[in-house]
Amino acid sequence: MSLRPSDAETALGIKIGIRNAGCSGMSYTMDYAEEVSPGAEVISQRGVTVVVDPAAVMFLIGTELDFSEEKLSATFVFNNPNVTSTCGCGESFGVG
Repeated sequence: MSLRPSDAETALGIKIGIRNAGCSGMSYTMDYAEEVSPGAEVISQRGVTVVVDPAAVMFLIGTELDFSEEKLSATFVFNNPNVTSTCGCGESFGVG
């Protein structure tokens, strides 16, 4: 994923999905949404539009997306109630 500032000017919002990766099975993906695919969920709140990839919808139901800023880092945090396992580094998850 390569998010460039110039892409943000033409994007509809942020696209969230999942892919098969990591030791627990799946990991989250984020990119700029250039279009809305058929079956995608579109959520607009507080001036932010999030497009959920149709293949990821069933794995992300009930998920809260937050943004965390620490002294040395800033990151998106997925609070997913469907997760049944995670890897030690926290980069991947499993849904049972």
